[in-house]
Amino acid sequence: MRSPATVTHRPASGPLCIFTAVNTTDTVLNISCYKFVPLPDAAALREVLHERAVGAQLKGTILLAEEGINFFLAGPADAVRGFVAQLRTDSRFADLEPKESWSATVPFRKMLVKVKREIIRMDHPTIRPAAGRAPAVDPVTLRRWLDQGHDDEGREVVTLDTRNAFEVDAGTFDNAIDWRIDKFTEFPPALRAHRSELQDKTVVSFCTGGIRCEKAAILMREEGLSHVYQLEGGILKYFELTDGAHYHGGCFVFDERRVLDTGLAIDTPAAAAETAIK
Repeated sequence: MRSPATVTHRPASGPLCIFTAVNTTDTVLNISCYKFVPLPDAAALREVLHERAVGAQLKGTILLAEEGINFFLAGPADAVRGFVAQLRTDSRFADLEPKESWSATVPFRKMLVKVKREIIRMDHPTIRPAAGRAPAVDPVTLRRWLDQGHDDEGREVVTLDTRNAFEVDAGTFDNAIDWRIDKFTEFPPALRAHRSELQDKTVVSFCTGGIRCEKAAILMREEGLSHVYQLEGGILKYFELTDGAHYHGGCFVFDERRVLDTGLAIDTPAAAAETAIK
């Protein structure tokens, strides 16, 4: 583990990036990141970014919505970094800091740029992370809390998995709360059905890289839960900054690597993950 850290309250404008496996012997650069920021010109931006990405021979997915951007890209290192450098010339994306990982092959089959209603669909329009986030707890602090069984105020800590059931089945935190949702739009009604079970506990919502647990934590605050945090950077950040203690299994990722272990290496063969999705 690295040096101790504390619970943080990050500004709404700050980027939150997704972390993936590192293997310096590989030659394909993968990046992933998202940011909640108003994008009223999402449709026009789609055309610009699609042209740039295809021209740079990149593959992956870029999702745009009025609420922000979410992207996963892979290709030659110079091309990928050049794309990000050009993206940062837009002041709304100037502070993006995508995390990098390496693979032997490109884990995407095509280049897609889509405009969506939400970059992560919740069907709850009052939840706008760009207007203010819920407090976040960093991975090292969460590991310490789980070691001691309570937060720094002595309150019981529970982890809440905000992912889909098939993702949870690939791995999750020990004793995590799992409401067996099949899609993220089911999270709000599940929360309302189980809210009393979370009262008076410190609840840490988590997901793959942070985007779903960010919205989930804001919703829980709106629903009257006082001691709620989102896991900064999600499961993959937890793997990167800790030894993976208190987590069993792997973490499902939405590219051809499918499942990463706590060391951020490929865990489950793609075929097994494909079966899990079906």
